[in-house]
This record gives sequence, C-alpha cells and structure tokens, in this order.
Amino acid sequence: MNIKRTAITRCRREAFTLVEVLATLALAAIVIPVAMEGISLATATSGEARRMMEAASLAEVKLAELRLDDTLQNGTLDGDFGDEWPEYRWAAETSDWDGSTVKEISVRVEWTSRGKERGFTLTTLVYQNAQL
Repeated sequence: MNIKRTAITRCRREAFTLVEVLATLALAAIVIPVAMEGISLATATSGEARRMMEAASLAEVKLAELRLDDTLQNGTLDGDFGDEWPEYRWAAETSDWDGSTVKEISVRVEWTSRGKERGFTLTTLVYQNAQL
C-alpha cells in the first residue's frame, strides 16, 4: 500500500496546477502581441531601407545620364523609370552654380510608401568647358 501512495504522490508533484497554466497563458497573451508588433516594425523598416537604397541607385544612374547629356540646359526635367521600376518617379533640376562654367544638378527620386510620399535627392556639381 505504501508503494501505491508514493506513486500517486509523485504523479501529483510532476503535473502543473491550474494556477500555473493560467499564469503561463496570461504571460503569453501579453508577450506574443508585443513580439509580433516588434517583428512588424522590423519588417517595415527593412522595406523602407530597401526602397531608399533602390532610390539612391536610381538617382545615381539618372544623374550619370544627365551629366553625360550634351544638351544639358538650365531648368527642370522629370519622368519615370519605365516598366522596370514603376513605383519610382524622378525630377531633375539644373542651374548655374558659379558663373557659367559650373552647373549644379539635382535629381530627386520619389515613391509612395505606406500612404506617404517619400523621396531621395542626390546633387552634384559639373564643370563645363567654356566655349571659345
């Protein structure tokens, strides 16, 4: 009889009580939504960083195109990046910076993300040979 009682007592000591189970569930109910919010925020931030890098690359390519363009005049230009990058738009502005030999070229790439307009601007100075 003593052996049976020891086995029953051991089983009772190894099981969880209802209070322990409810405390664990309450803790999980608090921790899981906070963790999910953190994951959601990290994912959104990662997406914004990716878009910013893409915009910087697109602005750099467009700026190089404008620098190589022989017909670069003061004023503004705009457009999009075609079917390859449909969510991005660009606008460029050129102006005299110092007299007539140096021009300032600014390229702004814009996109819409999470309902807000976002943008990245890249600016450089270009020396143009004076015509004799």
